[in-house]
Amino acid sequence: MDVSIQVWLATSVFLISYAIIVSEKIHRTTVALVGAAVMVLTGILSVGGAVKAIDFNTIGLLVGMMVIVGITRQTGVFEYLAIKSAKQSNGQPLKIMTALALVTAVLSALLDNVTTVLLIVPVTFAIAKKLEVSPIPFLIVEIIASNIGGTATLIGDPPNIMIGSATGLGFLDFVINLTPVVAVVYVLTVFILVVVYRKQLVTTPELQKNIMNLNEQDEIKDPVLLKKSLFVLFLTIAGFALHQFVHLESSVIALSGASLLLLLSRQDPGHALHAVEWPVIFFFAGLFIIVGALEHVGVIEALAGYSLEVTGGDVASTGLLILWIAAVASSFVDNIPFVATMIPLIQDMGRIGNLENINFLWWSLSLGACLGGNGTIIGASANVVVIGMAEKRGTSISFLGFMKIAFPLMLMSIVICTGYLLAWYYLPVFAALAGTSAIALVLAVVLKAINNRMEKGGRTVRPPENR
Repeated sequence: MDVSIQVWLATSVFLISYAIIVSEKIHRTTVALVGAAVMVLTGILSVGGAVKAIDFNTIGLLVGMMVIVGITRQTGVFEYLAIKSAKQSNGQPLKIMTALALVTAVLSALLDNVTTVLLIVPVTFAIAKKLEVSPIPFLIVEIIASNIGGTATLIGDPPNIMIGSATGLGFLDFVINLTPVVAVVYVLTVFILVVVYRKQLVTTPELQKNIMNLNEQDEIKDPVLLKKSLFVLFLTIAGFALHQFVHLESSVIALSGASLLLLLSRQDPGHALHAVEWPVIFFFAGLFIIVGALEHVGVIEALAGYSLEVTGGDVASTGLLILWIAAVASSFVDNIPFVATMIPLIQDMGRIGNLENINFLWWSLSLGACLGGNGTIIGASANVVVIGMAEKRGTSISFLGFMKIAFPLMLMSIVICTGYLLAWYYLPVFAALAGTSAIALVLAVVLKAINNRMEKGGRTVRPPENR
C-alpha cells in the first residue's frame, strides 16, 4: 500500500474512532478494538508491530493494582474510613463534605481515582440520606477531589501511569514535582466549594445524631484479611517509591504485590481477577495500537515538527501550550486517549528539537490532562463513573449543572499550574541566589533562637569576631 494512502487511512481511522468514543454511542472498548483491528487488517501495522505498540507496563500496573484494591475492598476498610471521617466532623454536612473530599483525594493518590469513587460514592449516599440533604454537592466535590488527588502520584490517574511508563519517570518524581502544586490547587478548590455550598448543606441537630450513631467498626468484615491487605499495600507503595533505585518496572511491583496478596489471602484467583476491569484493559490495548499506527506512518512526527515551529522550539512556551491544550481538550474528551496521542508527539518533539531534558513537557501534560478532566462530566473516567452511579440511585447531575461549578475551578487550577511551571522552569537561574538567601535566613533564625534561650538564662550569645 502506498505510504500516502496509509497516512490518510490511519488518520481517518484514528479520527473516526476518537469521534465515536467522544459521542459515547458505542462502548469505547469496542471502538478501540475495532480501530486496532482495521489498522492490522489493512496492513498499516503487522501483528508484531501491533503487539509492540501495546505498553504492557501500563497494562501490568493497572491489572496489579486492580487485584490489590479488589481484594482490599472486601474488608470494608474504605467504608470504615468514610464513616470515621463523617463522625470526626460531628455530623455537620459541610465538615463531612470536606472530610470526604480529603479521604477521596488521598485514596485517589495512593490507589486510583476510579476505584476510589466506586468505594466512596455508596457511603456518600447513605450519609446524605441520614442527614436529609442533597447528595449532589458531595458528589461534585468528590469528583473534583479524585482528579486533583490522582494528579499527585504515578498511580493516581491513568494518564500519569501512561506517562510514567513511557518516560521512566518514577513514583518519587511525580510526588516531588507535582504534589506541591496539587496541594495548593486542592486547598483553594475545596475552600471555594465550601463557600459555594454552605447554604445548601444545612441539617438539624437530630439528624446529625444519626451520623454519630453509626458504628464504623461494623464495616470491617474481615480483620485478618484487612491486616494482610494493608501490609501488601504498604509494601507495594514502598516498592513504587524505590523502583527507580532497584531498577524494576512499576508493573513488576504492582503484579508482585498482587501475587503476594493472592498467596497470603488464599483467595481463588478466578474470583480475585473479577476485580480487574477487563473492558478498561482492552480499551488501553486497542488505543495503544491505533496510536502506534499513527506513529508508524509518520503522522505523530509531522505534528511534532509543526508544534515546534509554532513555539520556536522554546521548551517553556511548548510546555505551556501543552498544558492549556491538554486542559481544554481533556475537559471535553476522555483524557486517556488524548494522553495516548500526546506521548509519542512529545517524544518526537524532544528528538526533532534536540531537547536533552523534556521533563517540563511531561509535567505540563500530566497537570493539563489530569486537572483538565475536572472541566466537564465527560472529562475523566471518574466523572463518568460517579454520574452513572448517581443516575442508578435516582440522582441526576446535568452537564451544564456540573460545568458551571467545575469549569471555572478547572481554569483556576490551570492558571495556578502555569505560575508553578514557570517558576519550576526558571528556578535554576535563581537557585544559587535563593539557596544562599535560604541558608542565611536559617542561620539567622537559629542564632536568634539560641540568643533568646541564653538570654533567659542570663547569658547572651554574641557572633564571633571577624579574624
